[in-house]
Amino acid sequence: MKLAQVFDPRNNALNAFRLALAAEVILWHSFPVTGRMPPEAVLQVLFSVGVDGFFAISGFLITRSWLTNPNIREYLMARALRILPGFYVCLAVTAFVIAPIALAAQGGSVSKLLTSSAPIEYIVKNLGLIPLQRVIGETPHGVPDAAAGWNASLWSLIWEVACYLIVALLGVVGLASKKWISPVFLVLATAGAMLFPPLTYPGVWTIPQLIMRTGIMFAAGALMYHWRDVIPARWSIVAVCVVIVFAAGLLPDYRVVAGLPLAYAVIVSGALIRNKRMNLRTDLSYGVYIYAFPVQQLLATFGLIFLSPILFFVISTVVTLPFAAMSWFVVEKRAMALKARFKRKAQMRVPEPSPAGDVNVTGSQ
Repeated sequence: MKLAQVFDPRNNALNAFRLALAAEVILWHSFPVTGRMPPEAVLQVLFSVGVDGFFAISGFLITRSWLTNPNIREYLMARALRILPGFYVCLAVTAFVIAPIALAAQGGSVSKLLTSSAPIEYIVKNLGLIPLQRVIGETPHGVPDAAAGWNASLWSLIWEVACYLIVALLGVVGLASKKWISPVFLVLATAGAMLFPPLTYPGVWTIPQLIMRTGIMFAAGALMYHWRDVIPARWSIVAVCVVIVFAAGLLPDYRVVAGLPLAYAVIVSGALIRNKRMNLRTDLSYGVYIYAFPVQQLLATFGLIFLSPILFFVISTVVTLPFAAMSWFVVEKRAMALKARFKRKAQMRVPEPSPAGDVNVTGSQ
């Protein structure tokens, strides 16, 4: 069967997979946060696959979102409501809750921090999704990964939004529906990645490197949607793709070989799984992703870095989940409800049919 035949937008495991990928990011961060490094053989895949898988699924779903409803206003509104409210609340919670608790745990003055400009400055400087400030006052300090500050995971959000805007631009000029567009972007991003040094950890990542990384994975996901009518959906191919991903981890940049296989593995397996328990309506993945690293830095200030990375990962995940649930039920879900309200208001502005039966739907589709 083809991917188009097995993918059911109302019954798939992609939300569950995104949650698993967010958890993988927690697993990766558990190593540097505790001052350890994983084995060299799995280092590249471990520090990359969570975010890369996220971008692949995003490329698939965002391309579908535009092609099923190519309305620029509704598209941009939906993307903004999905990303920004949860992100802004996370900044505030980090600045006024997590950082003060961390400071108190280390014997610092919480009142001095809260009455300073540091929390507000942290929020304001990061409002644009670009992590311009990582620290809040003197926090975090005294932990192995203090240089990463509070928002090591947030770097990817601006690139996610950039991909959204590129899809919108392609849609406006009439190219988003062309099947050749995603393979072209994938080839260009892959070729570009080979022109620059591979992303490594630790290391300094440049803007061109990040453009190629996110471009490969988002384009791979978009390709999966554009070519869903011809792409076979088989567990045997998923297994082969998983082997390719881990084998490619031994290369300088695994994405130049395994970008598309990784996209195939996560998207096709997510489409093939139709178990009701895996069809998550409560999407905690975004909340887990944005809150996990501040929580891990907080746990580090409590001295839990003596734990093994695996045990630290388990505890970090358990502590992060309530924050993610708060983000979903209190912020994200309510913000997304505004999308439907905005759409209804737009539809109400459509004039009634004329006597001839014609309807002017300009701007409402």
